[in-house]
Parts: sequence; structure tokens; C-alpha cells
Amino acid sequence: MKKLYVSADIEGVCGIADWKETEIAEAQGAYFREQMTREVQAVCEAACEAGVGEIFVKDAHGSGRNINPMMLSENVRLMRAWTRDPFSMMAGIDSSFDGAAFVGYHSGAGSDGNPLAHTMDTANVWVLVNGGFASEFLINAYTAAFFGVPVLFLSGDRLLCESAAKLDPGIGTVAVSEGLGNASISLQPALAVARIREKAAAAFAATAKKDSRCLKLPDEFRMEIRFRQHHLAYRGSFYPGAVQTGPYEVAYAAGSWLDVLKFLFFVL
Repeated sequence: MKKLYVSADIEGVCGIADWKETEIAEAQGAYFREQMTREVQAVCEAACEAGVGEIFVKDAHGSGRNINPMMLSENVRLMRAWTRDPFSMMAGIDSSFDGAAFVGYHSGAGSDGNPLAHTMDTANVWVLVNGGFASEFLINAYTAAFFGVPVLFLSGDRLLCESAAKLDPGIGTVAVSEGLGNASISLQPALAVARIREKAAAAFAATAKKDSRCLKLPDEFRMEIRFRQHHLAYRGSFYPGAVQTGPYEVAYAAGSWLDVLKFLFFVL
């Protein structure tokens, strides 16, 4: 493996439990931005050990300005802020990457695996893909697959890691926390970093020994979104091809994942 893509979020890093801890303007968020950076760097170190020459990291939370660049390996290129294109948390990915890794990811809207569970924003109750709840992991794993890039590693909360393993039994995962009600039970932070480094190294080494695998995208996609406010469903219904199916729901069908990403970009 020569080239790795890393997408990093914060609601699934070790120890985080409150929305204020995710915000760049909050003093209490500084620690978790540092932990996010540590966990990303653990993956980068594992990739370097596996002989990866180029690592591209997308800071994919909030402002897109959370990761401390000074703490990253020299062969890392970091994308900060947002391109404002439909690839969103996967901006910068293309078919030249040999693999992808997700760090600090979290359970999606409609689930209880994380006190900060959501999908893309907090304005929706759930997002469905072909009848199943969609997390940001699922959406972004499909985006990687769209470019023929296999997802090799994931860290985040336990429920997300379990659901990811069902989708792709070959993925390496590290659960650094688990949700219980409105609380989060986490590993000791240094242990979480060590486990991420160890499991990512194993995932990258295994990939080097066999042909890269990639998720198979469904032939068709039916998207359904339930919003918290009815006017958002009304607004979304004006996207070409979208249909308002209830006071709070909008649906959209497509045969191309890129069309789905465009729908999500403009409607969510």
C-alpha cells in the first residue's frame, strides 16, 4: 500500500461525552482536539510502519480546523476547512488511494451507541439508505467504494464498530468508548491510542499481503430522511427528484451514489 486516505471526526474519540467538548470555541474542547490528533497520528504511525509513502488526512469535524498539524508525521498532507462539495467528510479522495481509514467516528442518528449520535447534522431524526439507518461511516464507506477504495480501519464507539464489522467483516476496528444513556464509558486515553496504532498496523499489514478488497455498492439507492422540523422536509422536497412523504419526511431514489451525495449535500 502506497497511499492512504484518513477521514477524522471527533464525536467518536476517546472520552468525549458532551456537545460543548466538540466545539472549537469552547475551552473544554481543546483537550478533545488534542486527543483527536493523537488518535489520527497513531493511524499515521501505523501506516508509516506498513511502508505507506503518502498519507492524506481530512479534518472532518465542525470547522475542519481541529487537528494540530505539528503532531502529524512528515509524509502527511492535511486538508483543513471545507471544500463545499458533495464529498464532504471525504473531500480529496480519488481512485489513486489504496485504502482508507476512519478515526473518531460515531454511531448514527436513530441509534443509542453514543450520547452524540447523529448523521451529518442534528437537524434530522434519522437517515435511511435502502431501509436501514445510515451512519456517517456507512455514507463515507460507500463514497470510498465509489472510487474503488477499500476501508481498512475504523475507530469510534462500540456500536458503530459492531455495525461496521457486519457490513465488512474484514475491517479492523477499535472501540474506544460505548454509550450508556446520555453517558460515555471510555478506555484510558493513552491505551486507546496504543490500541488504535496496534490494530491499524495489523489492518495495513494484512492488506499488503493480499489484493485490496472493496465494498460492493448496491445497484439502487432509496434515501429517506426524517427531520426534526417539518419545514425542512418541505424545503428538501424541492430538490429535483425528491418527494415529501410525510410532514417530516423526504425521500429520494437514484442509481448512482454520486447522485445520492448531491442530494444529501443540498437537502441535509
